[in-house]
Amino acid sequence: MAILAILLFLPLAALAAELPALTGRVVDNADLMSAAEEAGLTEKLAAFEGKSSDQIVVATIDSLDGEAIEPFANRLFRAWRLGQAGEDNGILVVVAKSDRKMRIEVGYGLEGTLTDLHSKLIIENTMVPAFRAGDFAAGISGAVDDIIMVLEGNAAELEARAERNQETGDEFPDLVVVLFVIVWGTLFFGGFAIAFLAPIFGKKLGPGRYRWLGMNVSFGGGSSGGGYSGGSSGGGWSSGSSGGGGFSGGGGSSGGGGSSGSW
Repeated sequence: MAILAILLFLPLAALAAELPALTGRVVDNADLMSAAEEAGLTEKLAAFEGKSSDQIVVATIDSLDGEAIEPFANRLFRAWRLGQAGEDNGILVVVAKSDRKMRIEVGYGLEGTLTDLHSKLIIENTMVPAFRAGDFAAGISGAVDDIIMVLEGNAAELEARAERNQETGDEFPDLVVVLFVIVWGTLFFGGFAIAFLAPIFGKKLGPGRYRWLGMNVSFGGGSSGGGYSGGSSGGGWSSGSSGGGGFSGGGGSSGGGGSSGSW
């Protein structure tokens, strides 16, 4: 039975990524920030912890080695024992560079303040846009600012900003529809207009052939309607560690609250 249990456990163990060591409030093993950016973020986190006692830690890794980010973040949170014992007021921001995934893991004691919805809004509206633009430091620092804002009681501002972003995003599909209708209408009705007006206003080049508005329009030749040919070009777009000197968690734990995302 013991051998069977080991054989069943081995595939699961193979999918468990190695946990980095807790060396400071920012453990940037994926090198997503410069030394100055990391130092500034560390100072911000230390100042907030000194004022509120809530502990926020940022970790970046190269790869999850096949493990899902949710269990990895929870294992890391518990191994680092973030937050205070009995208060469970820790928060972990994890970024896996190669997997293009991120997660905000929230300790038991803060789940009622930094809800799963708040974590989701921070990831989608702050981290993802910055990461897609290649500015990882801005996305991480912005997420920390948003987390602090919510923990300080200003969650309404985060929600209002998300609504404004949603309204702006809703305008884009409408614009696409309008442009599509205009282009389609121009091509569809324009073809009929050219076929009808070319014989009237165009210069006759031969039987069933006219030149009008710089185009040669031909009729007949096995076709029952008029036609014209031309080329068009289109455009497009694409979306798209600190040495902590003995820093450690305070003994807190997490039950899996928070949210995940990808970019």
